[in-house]
Amino acid sequence: MARDEQPEDLYTAPITLPGAAGTDGEDGDLDMPEISYDEQRYPARPRRLRPRDQFRGGSVRRNMTDPRKANGTNPSYVEWLVRQAMLKDADVLARQLSGQPAMWRNPYARPDARRAIATTDVWFTAYPISLITRPGQSFLAALGDDALWSAFERIGITAIHTGPVKRAGGIEGWRETPSVDGHFDRISTSIDPAFGTEEEFRALCDVADTHGGSVIDDIVPGHTGKGADFRLAEMGYKDYPGIYHMVEIPPEDWHLLPEVPEGVDSVNLDPATEHELAEQGYIIGALQRVIFYTPGVKETNWSATAPVIGPDGRTRRWVYLHYFKQGQPSINWLDPTFAGMRLVIGDALHSLGELGTSALRLDANGFLGVEKSAEGLPAWSEGHPLSHAANHIIAGMVRKVGGFTFQELNLTMEDIRDTGAVGADLSYDFIGRPGYHHALATGQTEFLRLALTTSLELGVAPVQLVHGMQNHDELTYELVHWATRHGDDVYRFRGREISGSDLAEEVRADLTEHLTGTADYNRVFTQNGIACTTTSLIAATRGIARLDDVSDDDIPLIRDAHLLLSAYNAWQPGVFALSGWDLVGMLTIPADEVADLLSAGDTRWIERGAHDLLDVDPSATRSAAGMPRGRSLYGSLPAQLDDPESFASRLSGIIDLRREYGIASATQVDIPEVAHAGMLVLVHRLDDGNPSADAAMQVTVLNFSAEPIEGTVRSEQLVPQSEVVDAASGETLGRVDDLQSFSVALPAYGATFLVLNAPEPVASAED
Repeated sequence: MARDEQPEDLYTAPITLPGAAGTDGEDGDLDMPEISYDEQRYPARPRRLRPRDQFRGGSVRRNMTDPRKANGTNPSYVEWLVRQAMLKDADVLARQLSGQPAMWRNPYARPDARRAIATTDVWFTAYPISLITRPGQSFLAALGDDALWSAFERIGITAIHTGPVKRAGGIEGWRETPSVDGHFDRISTSIDPAFGTEEEFRALCDVADTHGGSVIDDIVPGHTGKGADFRLAEMGYKDYPGIYHMVEIPPEDWHLLPEVPEGVDSVNLDPATEHELAEQGYIIGALQRVIFYTPGVKETNWSATAPVIGPDGRTRRWVYLHYFKQGQPSINWLDPTFAGMRLVIGDALHSLGELGTSALRLDANGFLGVEKSAEGLPAWSEGHPLSHAANHIIAGMVRKVGGFTFQELNLTMEDIRDTGAVGADLSYDFIGRPGYHHALATGQTEFLRLALTTSLELGVAPVQLVHGMQNHDELTYELVHWATRHGDDVYRFRGREISGSDLAEEVRADLTEHLTGTADYNRVFTQNGIACTTTSLIAATRGIARLDDVSDDDIPLIRDAHLLLSAYNAWQPGVFALSGWDLVGMLTIPADEVADLLSAGDTRWIERGAHDLLDVDPSATRSAAGMPRGRSLYGSLPAQLDDPESFASRLSGIIDLRREYGIASATQVDIPEVAHAGMLVLVHRLDDGNPSADAAMQVTVLNFSAEPIEGTVRSEQLVPQSEVVDAASGETLGRVDDLQSFSVALPAYGATFLVLNAPEPVASAED
């Protein structure tokens, strides 16, 4: 699961929504288990909102107790938790919006990728703890710097995705504990003071607007951290247990649970205990996979809490679900209280209405429904209809108040298609991303072409995708599509027939060998992928063994390969996204500089080096959050923009062509066979999604090999005698022949954007 990071005995029938897959007696393309458990048994933003931070009323027991106690017997402690709870804020926000005319001014039923792209099509993805700021300046104030937005405007960047900046981590007693997963374990609607203030966030939105840009925030519909909401849930307080997929275990069966050592609040279940609790009917048991599996740390998706006393005087122990880390309890989307749904929607409305963002990322949104399966089979936890229904509700609500959403969903292409059909407007590109890295690593595009053609055949068009380069996560190579649902399907690869599961293993092996086999600066991350930056990935494919071996002489070719990957992502329909690590050409951090962070097994910290986009603090060796400064190959943005040969300046030219010809909203019509193993050809109609339009054809040709190539481009979509024009230079390269082909030559790591001008119609004799 590509995440920094990432319910339930059914009380009633699942909710069905108009237009959702599976309604009106049609199941669409959803995959149902071969045998179910039952069968076995017989798109205007509202006015600004401001959540109130007051606790009113409640059912706290008014018994005399030590006011310093941090447990359910102390009414002051319970009230303190409620004042911080996301569910409490959500209820206040909902009441402020309910019945307002602003809720009915926007279409919301169906996703609309092109409407989202029209809002913003080139994104900068920030990572709060890695940005070097001016001394004393907050992360959000730095993102709102007019000089930064001026640089972005020159490059062509029109949005910032801030990354998670709200309070995260947990609460133990009266104190907060740090995030366990890069602030994706949210515990509040409030901005974390470590990143700035709500006023600075609003100012960022205002500055972005003056430069024609916008701001994108995150919500996490799959889980929270162990904050006030979870602590209240453990106490059995009001609706709070309904937020989570948690089951109370009665005292007579506590012997089934593991002991919780002093100093921790829960223990992960081993598989035997998970099985026993499932046999006893308490939980649904093992899920389809264990994300971030680590022996002795996370062997199942379930953990047991220590005993917790509630306001009613009862002491309880629970078993709770967490798809990701133990500190990220999963939200229950089908509880009779609908408390989890209320919490998530409230968090979304706070970002859109109170902070002023234009869009939201839905993190880990593919795991919102789980259900018991047949005896001996894992619980149904991926591609569940409840996930589709929940995503429809979230995305519909966001569209209803004038925003849009994108999802980071690393599942099969069918899951991306089906969830996107009713949910998020855009999806993160887990389809092409491992493919183009594999192409660069091997110098061959065969797997990338297979992935792209399969995507088109299954109904996932590139215009629906956010084509991202490096972000805070590892290079994900789980290849879920091939390894799971299509594991037994047969594909043609490297001249032979091969199963999907074997294909995934072979591609993983290629990536592991090329990127970590000799390079000591990239590392494997659990079972998910490889921790690296884009430039360290390229350096490894160039055969550079050590970070210190990357010399100034290597930079031009690394930059050219980086621009090739940029052109691949930018010169096709959809959103193009890149990070600060990409913009300044950051290498990974030496492992010994982040040894304490790596000790828990999360190798991704090596790729998150601190970087200074504007050269505001040249002497800084760390970010304000403490991340060590990494080595930048390209330099700051102001310096790059003064050099026409720099990465940022040439990137600006790539984006200019993207905008001039409207490739972001075009239609991809062909990924043809190629004349050279390192070549990739993408054919598009520049029709803005209107198939009946009289539109020009565009062809992107890329060379993923480190040697110059010549070859023929052929596609049945090409019109004979069309003039082939290099859009960057305006030079005519030739014409499409009667076999619907033309020749092209590219340098090592070359990329070209071609526009085809159709021939004038030949006048008839009668004319």
